[in-house]
Amino acid sequence: MSISFSWAFLVAPGATGRLVRGLFDNTFAGVHQLAWFDWAMLIPYFTILVILSVYGIHRYDIIRTYFKLRKNATKEPARRFEQLPPVTIQLPLYNERYVVERLIEETVKMEYPKELLQIQVLDDSTDDTAPFAEALVERYRNMGYPIEYHHRNHRHGYKAGALQAGLETAAGEFVAVFDADFCPPPEFLLRTIHHFADPKVGVVQTRWSYLNRDYNFLTEVEAMLLDGHFILEQGARSRAGYFFNFNGTAGILRKSMIDDAGGWQHDTLTEDSDLSYRAQLKGWRFVYMPGLDCPSELPVQMHGFQVQQSRWAKGLTQVAKKLLPAILKSDMTKRQKAEAVLHLTPNISYPLMIVISALLLPVMIVRFYMGWWEMMLIDLPLIAASFWSISLFYVVAQRELYPKNWKRSVLLLPMLMAVGVGLTIVNTRAVLEALFGVQTAFARTPKYNIGGAQMNLENKKYRRRSGWLPYAELAVGAYFAAMVGFAIETLNFAAIPFLLLFVFGYWWAGGATLYEEHQSRLHWLKQRRLALSAARQL
Repeated sequence: MSISFSWAFLVAPGATGRLVRGLFDNTFAGVHQLAWFDWAMLIPYFTILVILSVYGIHRYDIIRTYFKLRKNATKEPARRFEQLPPVTIQLPLYNERYVVERLIEETVKMEYPKELLQIQVLDDSTDDTAPFAEALVERYRNMGYPIEYHHRNHRHGYKAGALQAGLETAAGEFVAVFDADFCPPPEFLLRTIHHFADPKVGVVQTRWSYLNRDYNFLTEVEAMLLDGHFILEQGARSRAGYFFNFNGTAGILRKSMIDDAGGWQHDTLTEDSDLSYRAQLKGWRFVYMPGLDCPSELPVQMHGFQVQQSRWAKGLTQVAKKLLPAILKSDMTKRQKAEAVLHLTPNISYPLMIVISALLLPVMIVRFYMGWWEMMLIDLPLIAASFWSISLFYVVAQRELYPKNWKRSVLLLPMLMAVGVGLTIVNTRAVLEALFGVQTAFARTPKYNIGGAQMNLENKKYRRRSGWLPYAELAVGAYFAAMVGFAIETLNFAAIPFLLLFVFGYWWAGGATLYEEHQSRLHWLKQRRLALSAARQL
């Protein structure tokens, strides 16, 4: 999932009072001719905007496909197992001290014959999660649940490595995977398993829902972004017969499909998308069930959200680099290939947006002298292809999911845009690392077992180090603030609201991260003082 923006609308027509007067008295007619410097700014600027607009037009096509193929939505399986097959549930963990108890407690409630069920807790933890999780597993095993604990003393392959290691002792024909922050519903297996009565089905993916959607503005926006993916993107691709991806959790896979596709591989950070495309290239069919949702927890802090999104951006770009040659050489239809390219490459928009940021101020100066109609002929199609498509995409998804109370999503659109802006720098770094083959560790997303808006982070802190990122975001926000000043000086009032959106987006991202780290530091110092005080009393 990613967001791409086109910024043509930032330099709206009618830049100054003098230019407006020139429309009527021909003051500027034939006076200004674009020089080589002007073209050097405008050509790359509009070339990039056209590229970004392609992804915007693709959003329109996703919406069209979703509604056009309603009749192809997932139905009840045509066949059902006469005898239920054995299933293994894998629960991969890494330092999930706050959510592991909830995960195991919800998983053991699964409605499935115990003699056909195996629950594997695959724990790579290096903190106090490991002994705590092991004790939990022992307790539930003594209560008669088919649960077992596996601990690796290394993180080779990260999540993919843990899942592959678990397969060596997996007794099930099918493998369900739930990340640590998920709460699988009890009916999950009974509602998904019968789709595998069709021997060509390799994966059944369900929709994510969110335990803490209303925690703050950030979680509301995150939910909107993910809903756009799970309602429209997954819905349209599954209905049209395009390739779509297993989302790494809240799904169930055929074990023989995993083996046939080459197993879990860890040369990308999105092992789920990698396996999905390799399996579908082998001819396996995927099923998407939007009617069955699995509650999960959203990141409640800006840096945690950025870590998650940058991992996805880098991983998906790695998958594109790895598999697009095979996809383009395959016997897929041209339409399927085009959809695969657009699915795997949208994060290229982030480095392109950085280039746009650098060009924007000189382009605003150059376009001061351009004619009103010329700008309208260029700007209006680009605005429709980019800005409007983002707004329509996420509002339509909310209306489909919440037909009675979707209108709040319209009010949240500026926040959604700002959050997208705040991802630009971190995701640019992620994409460039993927393109240049820079390997980095699998960075986990901190989760806190937080539900509704009344809960807080008291005594729930991870030490975080964001490094230079928030300072870069504040600096870029200041650059856009300078452009706001230029727009005011030149009376370009139409551009000011959009420029302010970017100022807010960058300053929100950078400021929120620094504030969160300051609070974490204060909490750590408080705990240290308490520990020292207790030691002195001894």
